Amino acid sequence: MIMALAAAPAMAQDAPEPTAAPEEIVVTGSRIQRSGFDAPTPTTVIGEAELKLGNRPSIAQVLNDTPQFRPTSTPATTVGNTTSGVSNADLRGLGAVRTLTLLNGHRFTGSNDLNIVPQNLIKRVDVVTGGASAAWGSGAVAGVVNIILDDEMTGWRIGGQTGISSRGDAARYGADAAWGTNFADGRGHFMIGVDYMQENGAFDRKSRPNLEAGVFQRADGQLVLARDPNLTILNRGGSVLSLTAVPRNLVFNPDGSVSPAPLGSETVGQYTLGGNGQNLYDYVAVSSPYKRANIYARATFELTPSLKLWANGGFNRMWADYGFFPETPVVAIMPDNAFLTQTARSQLAAAGVTAPFALGRILDDVGAEKMLNFSYARRNIEGAIGLDGSFGGGWTYRLYYDHGELRSDQQLSNQRIAARFNRAVDSVLVNGTATCRVNADASTANDDPACVPINLLGNGNISDAAAKYAFGAAQLIYTIKLDAAGASLAGQPFSTWAGPVDIAVGTDFRWEGQTTQYVDPLSQARAFATLNSSGTDGSFSVKEAFGEVNVPLLDVTDVAHLEVNGAARYSDYSTSGGIWSWKTGGTLRLVNDLLLRAVYSRDIRSPSITEYFLARSTNIGNVQDPFVGAPASNVFVYGGGNRNLTPETSHTLTLGGSYSPSYLKGVSLSVDYYEITIDNVITTITAQDTLNQCYAANPGDPTCGGVLTRTANGTLESLTNSYRNLARYSTRGIDIEAAYRVRLGDGTLSFRALANHIFNLRVNGTDVAGIVGADTAFSTPSWRATGTVRYDGEQFGANLRVRHVGGGIYSTLLGGNGKRIANNEIDGRTYVDLGVEIRAGSFTLFGNVNNLFDQDPPFVPYTTPHYDTIGRYFSTGVRLKF
Repeated sequence: MIMALAAAPAMAQDAPEPTAAPEEIVVTGSRIQRSGFDAPTPTTVIGEAELKLGNRPSIAQVLNDTPQFRPTSTPATTVGNTTSGVSNADLRGLGAVRTLTLLNGHRFTGSNDLNIVPQNLIKRVDVVTGGASAAWGSGAVAGVVNIILDDEMTGWRIGGQTGISSRGDAARYGADAAWGTNFADGRGHFMIGVDYMQENGAFDRKSRPNLEAGVFQRADGQLVLARDPNLTILNRGGSVLSLTAVPRNLVFNPDGSVSPAPLGSETVGQYTLGGNGQNLYDYVAVSSPYKRANIYARATFELTPSLKLWANGGFNRMWADYGFFPETPVVAIMPDNAFLTQTARSQLAAAGVTAPFALGRILDDVGAEKMLNFSYARRNIEGAIGLDGSFGGGWTYRLYYDHGELRSDQQLSNQRIAARFNRAVDSVLVNGTATCRVNADASTANDDPACVPINLLGNGNISDAAAKYAFGAAQLIYTIKLDAAGASLAGQPFSTWAGPVDIAVGTDFRWEGQTTQYVDPLSQARAFATLNSSGTDGSFSVKEAFGEVNVPLLDVTDVAHLEVNGAARYSDYSTSGGIWSWKTGGTLRLVNDLLLRAVYSRDIRSPSITEYFLARSTNIGNVQDPFVGAPASNVFVYGGGNRNLTPETSHTLTLGGSYSPSYLKGVSLSVDYYEITIDNVITTITAQDTLNQCYAANPGDPTCGGVLTRTANGTLESLTNSYRNLARYSTRGIDIEAAYRVRLGDGTLSFRALANHIFNLRVNGTDVAGIVGADTAFSTPSWRATGTVRYDGEQFGANLRVRHVGGGIYSTLLGGNGKRIANNEIDGRTYVDLGVEIRAGSFTLFGNVNNLFDQDPPFVPYTTPHYDTIGRYFSTGVRLKF
């Protein structure tokens, strides 16, 4: 990968011509700050030009176009959970918690959601593609993303943009402005930036091929990937079942009558292919909507020529309100149900069904919201202050303090209050009036005077009064706080025969805490049937000391230059005690053109507040139950924290180099091999992996020692999957980067290609590289690559980008016949993006088309982190700079 050297930005951004004075760049992968220093840890620079490619709405989505990142958390992947809209950085596909994100070299509270960084103030992004805990502390297992602000910006930058998909949805509107100025005769500098972004989301699945796909098990037990598998046990009008949940293939119509279920081409048990039925995922958004507002300001002032004071502050708000998916209860309908008409009784009797019977219902007709509705408002406030100074002999020092608070207010409304809903469903006629059974028995008087009967027999028959009685909102308000402080000293105390020795020493302190301000009373009573809010309260602190040294051992002008580098950090956690991280490596530059590098490091990641203290989380999903060899739908997955967790430890080996031949100006090539092994891993695995591991360990225990719960007939109902320290993750791969830049007319023509190949990615011994169906934890394609051709002239600019995501197999699931999915192979996808710019003085008009040829995604149950689900997307806008 490109080293962050003075010459490197020519490949990464609109850098000066070679005759201009090189810009000094501090290497993110190290605490050594000498200009021209070759750090052994590879670093890729994403500059101004790359930040504009594709007109991406957040920094995280810019990073996701880089092959080393897995797009794990984006508006298109967080569409049905409470992290909706969050966009973070996930290097190597090892989880975002293993990528440390910094802002100007400092930790910040919003690092888990890069929507909070105003893009108009960003100068570049440095990506350290290797372990860096010794330099930067916990979390830098897969690497570091350092967002560098343009501290010297002057003048105005104003922009506006809009975009829409070729399906007419996913509309986007945004505006931004930034201003910077010098003051006090150039001793001070001030800048401020604001931006606003609104994404309306995409909800039309049917116009996007394969987004209503899933795994279907045929009568012989063979699994196949198929379009539009629908449920037979659930229907928006109500599916008639036996009391043991066996489908009768009958549904209720809006008028309360009964008709045959709209089955498809093939029906087995709980599923049918096609027809006019429904699946829970039919209702989930393709991309979640959100609104975002940012303001960020920074001021610097030279107190003396050798001492600079700086301060910055930011405010971010992100909010949304949209439908998640419907609830799917299965209830008993008694023989004397108030809403069971004589017509329906006769039709059921003719079909051999007598009450009581079970009814499987998709609740998409409840009140004004129709189904479960999620709303949130996240607010982040942050401030930092620091001193950057120097003194005799070239020594520099830095001190800083940062405080940030992230407040989240989230609600999941329109969900069943279990006891009320059950009472309301069980209604009878009293003097011709539908009455809740609990109020119909004269001997017990009115047990619940507020109870309003619910008519589930046919879609659209739930009254507003019944909805108000039986449904409510779970609400949670909490605040995450971060206090971080640090001091560092760097200099050159002496020299060897080959040049000066660099050292850096320092100390860091960090305190993190989360407190719960509000949990609604119904959630506290565990009254909701789907999701009860629960607070997470806890905190921890860490005190750290670090040191780094770089020693030149050989310096023969224009022939060879050899340096060795070492660093160590001791971290003392209030929760788990002390732990070391370290690295050692070196670089060898030959005849100025070839740089060889190697580094080996021990890195750590301490448990997060959520992993330590999460009270309880709830998700719902579909799985393949290996105990019975059949699919199970709407399974509750319960998670939680674990206070006995200990830090993860990892070891990373990186070997590689870069070549920039002096006889081919503008050409550069780099190749780096990496191995990462993480022990004592903190994670929750997917529901499917939990099931598979339970079955492998003890196939004779269908409860897996209490991890699983089942209904009376053996149907899987829920599973518990809390955070824990697992055995090991490991991955091996190779990063490749090539670039060429040349003058052409009044502009510059540049080529840049990046690729990542994963040899393996093992999760507890299972290699998930090349598994791309997204139902296996950390599944990732074996190949990802991006190539860009860009022309930048005075009045015109254009770029063509090709993004390739490799294929693989959908899953390792086994069907009832013990075999894998028949059509398990997934082809790769290649996307073409186009962009143009027309410039006139300070005015720029731009336009982009992403996924020009509208490549369809592969078979996807509802979302995928690997492939584009939006389709062809158009965007345009203007920028003014003066």
